[in-house]
Parts: sequence; structure tokens; C-alpha cells
Amino acid sequence: MISPLPDFWAVVPAAGIGARMAADRPKQYLQLGSRTILEHSLDCFLDHPNLKGLVVSLAADDPYWPTLRSASDSRIQRAAGGQERADSVLNALLLLHAQGAGDDDWVLVHDAARPNLARSDLDKLLAELADDPVGGLLAVPARDTLKRADANGRVSATVDRSTIWQAYTPQMFRLGALHRALADSLVADVAITDEASAMEWAGQAPRLIEGRSDNIKVTRPEDLEWLRQRWALRR
Repeated sequence: MISPLPDFWAVVPAAGIGARMAADRPKQYLQLGSRTILEHSLDCFLDHPNLKGLVVSLAADDPYWPTLRSASDSRIQRAAGGQERADSVLNALLLLHAQGAGDDDWVLVHDAARPNLARSDLDKLLAELADDPVGGLLAVPARDTLKRADANGRVSATVDRSTIWQAYTPQMFRLGALHRALADSLVADVAITDEASAMEWAGQAPRLIEGRSDNIKVTRPEDLEWLRQRWALRR
């Protein structure tokens, strides 16, 4: 018998500016088809029957969010974006806590500029981690040969790729544990690049769930162009 998928909250930090895109607006507001990247990133969660609610962390002076259809969705709440990703996620978790979410509730944190999340990957993550004591994240095993560089930009070693994974999102953890890990790491001034790294710093070992490699994060113009071409083939 297949166990039912757990209910969950979703958090999407969307206060970044995406400077490497060299665009006239933050990359999450660039168009992908008829909608923005951010709207596509939200869709997979909003279409899921187990979603309890979603929080988007936005810059205080964000002029683009109010123009989106998603801004009027009653399931979406807005939290203050912070200087770093960890600040934005922590603000969203504090909002969920204040509104009655429990420490044991599952929270999935997803990149605002990762619009190609497949429903099958989301369901796989929820199913695999439903009873996990820590939680985990979607990830993809490294496929290419990896090199370690020295200070002069020359190869110093070839890295064993058999144990190397690329971290993707969503990343799924219990609200209370993630809240404590992020808050404590920020107080300790530890560099936190994603939610899993905060949990690792707190002494936990998040589980890696293999997902699709096309769940890419739009970072550079060629990423967006690749997605536009791929989506055009779906028509």
C-alpha cells in the first residue's frame, strides 16, 4: 500500500537581483513564455493538493510582484526579504510560526529562479522524506569530470566525482529544526549557501534524493534561452 504524501508549507526566497543576468529587472521577473520565471516556480506548489500555504520573501521596494496574478492568490503570503538567502528564509519561517505552523510541519524551500520543477520530482521528494528524521533535498550526481583549481587558475587535482552531487531545490526540512539551524548559523556568522548547509552545520546529515537534471536554476542568459527553446518544443 502506498502511503499518502505529507502536507507541507512552501517558502520561495525571491529578494535577489540576479546581477549575472545583466537584465533590466531581477531575473525572477523575466519572461518565460507567457508568464514570469517566478510564476512558473510557484506553479508546481500551487497545483499540489497537499500544499498548506506558501510564503514568498520579497524586497521591500519590489515593484514587480504586485503586477503578477499570483500576488492576489489567497494561499500566498509575503515576507520581508533579507540581505542574504538565509535571512529571507528565516523571515518566512518566522511568519509561518506566528500564524500557527508547528515545529514538526514540513517546509519546502525552493529557488525563485528554478521554474522547471517537475511534479514527479516534487512527489518523489515528499514520498521519500515523509518519515525521514532529518529531511533532505533534490540533487543530481555529478556527471562531468571535476577539477580543483589553484590560485593561478590551473588544475591542481582531479576530484573523485563518485561522491559529488549538485544541490537543487526544493529542500525539505521540519520547520522548527530549520528555523533553529538558520537562526543559530546567522548568529555564529557562518556562511550558509542553502538550507541543507545550515542543517549540516547544525550536525545533521540531509538525505539526497535524485531528481531530474533539467530542474535548472536560471543564473545566466544562456540558461533562460535553453529553457525557452525547450519549452517551445512542448507546443
